[in-house]
Order: sequence, then C-alpha cells, then structure tokens
Amino acid sequence: MNSDALPEGNTFSATDSAPELATTNSCRVLTEKYFRLAVFLLGINAISALLFILVVNRMYYDDQDNLADVHRYAREGVSAGNIRAHINSPGPTAFIWMAVAARAFPSDELRSARAAVLVSWLLLGAGILIGARYVRFPMLWYAALLVTLSFPHAVTATALVLTEGPTLLFAILGTLMYVEFISQPKYHINLEPLGIAAGVSIGLAITCRQYFLALLPAVVVFTMQQWRQRSLRSISPWILPTALSLMFAILPVILLVLVWKGLSSPGMVSGSSYRNWTASVGINLYRPLIAGFYIALYSLPLTFPAMARIRPEQRWRALVVATLFGCGSIHFMSTLLQPGPFNSLIGALSRIPHGQPLFFGFIVSAALYNLIAVSCLLWSHRTTLLSYPEVVFSALAIAFFVVEQLGVHGNIPFYDRYVIQVVPFLGIVAFALVPQITLARLLALAAMSVLGHGMLWRYAFGG
Repeated sequence: MNSDALPEGNTFSATDSAPELATTNSCRVLTEKYFRLAVFLLGINAISALLFILVVNRMYYDDQDNLADVHRYAREGVSAGNIRAHINSPGPTAFIWMAVAARAFPSDELRSARAAVLVSWLLLGAGILIGARYVRFPMLWYAALLVTLSFPHAVTATALVLTEGPTLLFAILGTLMYVEFISQPKYHINLEPLGIAAGVSIGLAITCRQYFLALLPAVVVFTMQQWRQRSLRSISPWILPTALSLMFAILPVILLVLVWKGLSSPGMVSGSSYRNWTASVGINLYRPLIAGFYIALYSLPLTFPAMARIRPEQRWRALVVATLFGCGSIHFMSTLLQPGPFNSLIGALSRIPHGQPLFFGFIVSAALYNLIAVSCLLWSHRTTLLSYPEVVFSALAIAFFVVEQLGVHGNIPFYDRYVIQVVPFLGIVAFALVPQITLARLLALAAMSVLGHGMLWRYAFGG
C-alpha cells in the first residue's frame, strides 16, 4: 500500500479550502515540501540543542528535579522499590531512558541525560522520515513531525532534562504504526511485528507520561470504527493480531499501576515530591476547560487559514459567539492562565491600563472563532476526511486528552507545555483540512520556532 500521494478522488486541492480531487503531481509537490520543512526544522532544533548542551552546563527549569530520578535509576538500577520511590509526576520510563546514558557517562550526568533526550528526538525524526516512505499517506506523517518540531516548547524539551522527547518518540511512532497496522485493507502475517511494536510503544508512552492514557480509549474507538467498515470475513483475520497489539499496549500500564498502586507516584499523591503541588486521580471540572483553551490557543497559528474559509452565513454567528465568550472569559482569566509563555505575555501588559483583560479577551475570541471555523470545515468535509485513518485517530486522541483532564485531581497546574502531547495530532488535522503551504503559514511556523529557540537560549544569557 505504499504511495507517494493521496488516492485519486480523495486528494487535496492546491487552491480549495478542503480536501478535494487534485492531480497526483500536486500531492507529491506538497509532500516534498512537508518533508523538506520537517528535515530543516529537525536539523535546526538538533543543532541548537547540541550547542546548548555543550556550552551551558548549569541546571535550569526542571533539570534539578528530574535529574534526581535519573540519578537514582543510573546508580541503583531499575527495581520495584526505586519505581515506588519515584519523585516526579511523569512515569519512570523516560527517566530510565535518560538514566541509561547517565550510567554510561557518570562523570557528567546532566549532559548525559540531556544528550539522551536529544537522541530521542533524532530517533523520532528518523523514524517518521523513514517510515513515511512505506505508508499510504506520508504527507500526514510529515505534518505531525513538522508541527511538533515548530511547537514553542519543542527546543527546550530537546535540550533540557525533560520527558517529552522519549515520550513523544514512543507515542507518535506507536500511534502512527498502529493506525497503519489496523487500517490496512488486507491483513498479512508480515504485519504482526508492526502491530506488536505499535502496542509496546503506546504502552511505554503512557508509562512515560500518564496523560497519554488517553491513547488507549482512542485506540479502542478507532479500532471499532475501522471494523465497522469491513465485512465479517475481512474482520476475522484481524481479531487475534489486534488483541495482541492492545495487550502489549496495556501490559506496561498494568505493571506500573501494580507497583505504584495507582496512576500517580506515591510521592506525588502524598505531596512529598514537589513543594505545594499534589496530583492524584479525582474529579477536576476546571482542568478540561483549561486544556481545551490552550489547545484552541495553540491551534490558532496552525489552522488560521480556516477563518477565511468559513461560509458567509456562518461568519457573523461565529463572530458574535466568539466575541461574547471572549468578553465573558475575562472574568475567568486568573483561572485560565497557566504557567507558560502566554501567561508571561499577559503579565508583560500589566503596565498598560486595562491591557491585560482586553488582550486576553481578544485572544480568546480569536481562538474560539478559529475553532468554530475549523469545526465547520471539518463537518462540511467529514466524508472525505473520514477516509484518512490518521485524521480520525488524531481527532479521537485530542478529544480524549481533553476529557482525561477531568480525572486529574490536585492543584498541580496545567503547564501549557503539556499541549505538546497532542500537537502531533493537531498537525495532522490542521494540514489535512488545509494542506497548502502559504507564506503566511510559513511565517506562523517560523514565529513559533523562533520563540522556542528564544525560550531555550534565554537561560544561557541570564534570562
């Protein structure tokens, strides 16, 4: 099923606002553009991170907290006792990944751990760039990588002792492999290793960061959706391989739950891991709204062309709704604002009279208007978009991620860095809906990338 372009009849138009019939050549041109941009960003991010690792040998951001777990696994090995003594809120797998490098080069644990993170991003990039050549819709694989690399927090998560690198390595490759595995028109025994590798990778992603637990219901619903499109005869060969893949995805999670006796580390639940911060499984009504807000906010530079494509009869209603909600959101500004660059930007407007609430309300209105426009386009072209399995799974992953936040109890903030966990899926949806690479879109991606490099290098220059 290898193809360099989307199938005829479901390809993307170079001029329209939605997927429609186009020539195979236009799809190849777009795919090549995505590929080149992804390679360029991967190279720039890797060079920037490598220089930072070599030049800056001081701890910043979460380095000190995260390095404590890395140090323990590197010195004492991996055991049930050490996993129960885990300090940080993310699961142990990403820390064990970094500990392997720290154990090999114990004289400089900080640089070793950072180098392991950089390697995980390089493996992620290589995996997508190589794997996309053997799948049906390589354009969407490249879109996932391109948007992830341009996300403002990506460079920081490449150069510091953070868990996003190993987590995204397992999560993105695992989900993309599973989508390709389960959506094949015909099953062959040669696909079995792909399904097992996908399951293991998804399971490891969840044990890196528990927020990726949302991938499991997304996988289940996606599998059911795919099976509904097939006859009973074609379903039969999939039952055992699919069950085996799901079993390998769930097994690491079960093992972690048995050791921790829950989805949060014992130290995190008791509040001993971080000063003043606790997190556990419970009900939190505000957190899904906060997560939804930041997803809409970071979707704005990815999907803003959709605002110009909304139908005239829908435009004014969307504008009124977005404006009203934007004005109303000012009352909840302190709740919606979470640690991150957007919060810092709002704080910088404190000297301007009424500058903070007015700017915040404007941004909320713009993000909501864009979200309405995107929703309208998705609904209008749902039939075509549903023919792309990556788009279906991405929509499910984003939805379940937001719903999942309902169960995150405690007072730990929703750092806007957490949005990077759904950014690959946002990229797939955004570029499937509006695939064109225009100057405005390039500038938006470039602006996010430049912001990301600035966020990292400010540490080196005393920021």
